Amino acid sequence: MTTPRDEDRTDAIPTAPIPEGPPPVGPTAVDRQPESRLTPDKGAPAPGTTKIKSTRISGTWVAVLASIVVLIFLLIFILQNLTDATVHFLGIATTLPLGVALLFAAIGGAVMVALVGAARILQLRRQAKRGLRASNH
Repeated sequence: MTTPRDEDRTDAIPTAPIPEGPPPVGPTAVDRQPESRLTPDKGAPAPGTTKIKSTRISGTWVAVLASIVVLIFLLIFILQNLTDATVHFLGIATTLPLGVALLFAAIGGAVMVALVGAARILQLRRQAKRGLRASNH
């Protein structure tokens, strides 16, 4: 049961004074805390002292979400371009829906770019191994 006098009590909920004026510029007390502060029980960083770094898994998750969006747009494109088109390639002529033909062309381009990129990566790896062997001897 509460009485009107309970509302006047100051010991019920302590409040901090509200600062007047603009917020302070520069590092705050939280910013100045060392990042190596660990909680004694788990060895994990104390809350609010470090920023969570992105990981490979989080990057993969973002890539999967972006891929889903691209695939949805691609599906919409194909469904809107179902008009038949005659495609000629290496002496072979076939009739495909326009959207599917363009999809095959995009896949072919992506494969070519991936092959060139893989060749460049292999070339750089070989150069790096030669550089390591030369520096060790």
